[in-house]
Amino acid sequence: MSLNEVGRGRQSPNPVELAVWREYVETAEAIRQALASGLQSASNVSPGDYAVLLALSEAEEHRLRSSVLAEGIGWERSRLSHHLGRMENRGLIRRHRSGNDSRGAEVELTDEGTRTFRSSSASHLRLVRRLFVDALSHEDLQAAGRVATNLRRHLKDIASEQESE
Repeated sequence: MSLNEVGRGRQSPNPVELAVWREYVETAEAIRQALASGLQSASNVSPGDYAVLLALSEAEEHRLRSSVLAEGIGWERSRLSHHLGRMENRGLIRRHRSGNDSRGAEVELTDEGTRTFRSSSASHLRLVRRLFVDALSHEDLQAAGRVATNLRRHLKDIASEQESE
């Protein structure tokens, strides 16, 4: 019997499920902190900066509406707005009104932002390898991928259910 089958129908997780959950949360947080610290010291870029730079680097013409950017990186618009202000002061991005909609703003990656993203990507990828990939066997990586996919799918299903209620 799998952990899923053991706990189905219960209101609260059992002790085994709770132990797995706690290990997951604490490990994810430790990895996040190590990645943030390593990225900051190696390239003077925060994980938030990197998320914004990555999204803009992948966007058509390196531009996105701020609302699309916020949704893409999973941030509230107010948090993004404050963060973009700091990035704009550093010359990494430029904000301007959208030509199509006077209410919306577009965020554009600057040349300095592109250089910063490229230089920080190498550090970021080395950290991902060191902190995550190197700790896992090929089979573990495949299992982690399945777990992440299942969790993401489950969260989408829950969100869909809530929208239809």
